[in-house]
Amino acid sequence: MTNPTEKFSGIVEHFGECDMPWQVVLVPESISQEYKIMANCFGYIAATFTVGKSSWLSSLLPYGGGKHFVALPAKVRKANNIKLGDKVSVEFELRERS
Repeated sequence: MTNPTEKFSGIVEHFGECDMPWQVVLVPESISQEYKIMANCFGYIAATFTVGKSSWLSSLLPYGGGKHFVALPAKVRKANNIKLGDKVSVEFELRERS
């Protein structure tokens, strides 16, 4: 059985208060709610992500209040010339956690 591919767009923003905060895109609440049953005990939902020409394995990460975010690795931001405040399109497909 093939998992459906989800698509959404969002603004790249800072997350965290450390010296090097993450750059993330918030997942629309409707998508978080649709897949919350797939979350592990920590709220992570394993997926394969695609932004621009880059794909990587990660998870929808818990944001709080039943919401999730996608962390954008530096190599993905660099390869696609993504900066804070940019609007990006994110595709993902759920996967089994390995």
